[in-house]
Amino acid sequence: MTVASTTSAARAAEEAHRRHRLGIGLVALASICWSTGGLIARLLESGPWTVVFWRSVACAAFLYLFLLVRERGAVWPLFRAAGWPGVIVALCFATASTAFIMALQLATVASILIVQNTSPFIAALLAWVVMRERIAARTWIAIAVAVAGIGIMVSNQSIGGGPAGLALSFAIAVAFAGATVTIRYHRTVRMTPAACLASVFAALVALPLAEPFAVTSRELALMWLFGAGQLGIGMVLFTTGARMVPAAEAALITVLETVFAGIWVWLAFGENPGTAALLGGALVLAAVSGHTAFDLRRSAGAYAGSS
Repeated sequence: MTVASTTSAARAAEEAHRRHRLGIGLVALASICWSTGGLIARLLESGPWTVVFWRSVACAAFLYLFLLVRERGAVWPLFRAAGWPGVIVALCFATASTAFIMALQLATVASILIVQNTSPFIAALLAWVVMRERIAARTWIAIAVAVAGIGIMVSNQSIGGGPAGLALSFAIAVAFAGATVTIRYHRTVRMTPAACLASVFAALVALPLAEPFAVTSRELALMWLFGAGQLGIGMVLFTTGARMVPAAEAALITVLETVFAGIWVWLAFGENPGTAALLGGALVLAAVSGHTAFDLRRSAGAYAGSS
């Protein structure tokens, strides 16, 4: 191998390591951002369709303004470039965000969390079927440990809900996994426009069933925070970061959302999460951080070996 080709390989490995590390950080930040959703939802009294409508409107407005500023007005070419993959991602995100609000009315939070957090397994299978993206044994183990941790976290809560609630919970898992795999498969396509389109879809679906003008100014402010801050910023971080890491790994990292959601409620309302929640949360953190640390060390080693 020539010096030039060795240098080129080293640069490629360094860039891959840098992107992987950045992707992990962005997806983790997205998870932390999304984890504030339960805290904000606790403060809302409006009906679910009204919440979906205003949250979606706020998210769409924020994302469009974000793109407008970042692209200096040249937004529509990005929407066209997203094409059908962007539409698929938009439909997946719209389904997941709407189904979550609806599921809260029909099933217990514990049952929703258990079903929803099967998403990493579904993403791993979809990534293998669609992209033949090989899933390492350590990733399967980390996913299994993380899901077990979720089970421990909610073990002292009531598990239940009718078929509709459980079906919506499963729809969340499938839709989110589908979005994750599509973003990874079309990693050269910028998917923030798709996230904006998702919010437009959700708002249009909710509008006929919502009461958008029957809300107080306080509720309206909270729902804009819910949409622009919790959902919108999380979408920007996730759609950027999920392009840089394997689909199963991105879905695994988002399990952190459940852990941090409990932390925010604990800090805001002083609710003692209990021993089971702390033990389960520690297990989830150990699974995600251990897997991430191993992957970063491995990619760093590959970079060092090529230099």
